[in-house]
Amino acid sequence: MVVNGLGLGLALLLVVAEVPALAETWIGRVVSVQDGDTLTVLVAGQRVKVRLAGIDAPERDQPFGEKSGQSLSRMALNRTASVAVQKIDDYGRTIGTVTVAGLNVEAEQVRRGLAWVYRQYSHDSQLLALEAEAKAARRGLWAEANPKPPWDWRHSGQSQQASERSAPGVFTGRCGVKSTCKEMTSCEEAQFYLTECGLNRLDRDKDGTPCEALCQ
Repeated sequence: MVVNGLGLGLALLLVVAEVPALAETWIGRVVSVQDGDTLTVLVAGQRVKVRLAGIDAPERDQPFGEKSGQSLSRMALNRTASVAVQKIDDYGRTIGTVTVAGLNVEAEQVRRGLAWVYRQYSHDSQLLALEAEAKAARRGLWAEANPKPPWDWRHSGQSQQASERSAPGVFTGRCGVKSTCKEMTSCEEAQFYLTECGLNRLDRDKDGTPCEALCQ
């Protein structure tokens, strides 16, 4: 019985070791920025993709998408960051609040008018107040008369879908609306969606190689 207990305990430790701990804070270096609300942090030698909690930045092919990504890069890239972990999303990304040199970067993105408060997941009164301030000042994306929130942009498929339809078989080098191996046009594209877009479902056996039919 003691042996069984030790075996069970070891199994539990192995499971826990594979799952990022929640409700804790990590310290690491920001090694890449994917867009205005997603970055990768090197924590204890491991690269962890982090989605900023409570906000949704414009997509890269959306107005102000590039500016939003550049803003986050200037604040965080190659700098030490603190990540207050909240949860892991369906794409395997860590959702957390990121602070760099005492600055809450998601709040700053909203204040600059380069991200929306993601109302489906956040009702943070501070973020909502910063969004209202940016909107009143017509700052960033609020300079447009009727900016489209990224969740509506993604659902409509807008420019990314049009690009993919008009150029079949061409890898655009951007995270788009694809979500399955059947939609990938090459191993390169599948690898990009796995490593840069966080689409972990492409690597079902967790060996680091997505879509084995493409990447043989």
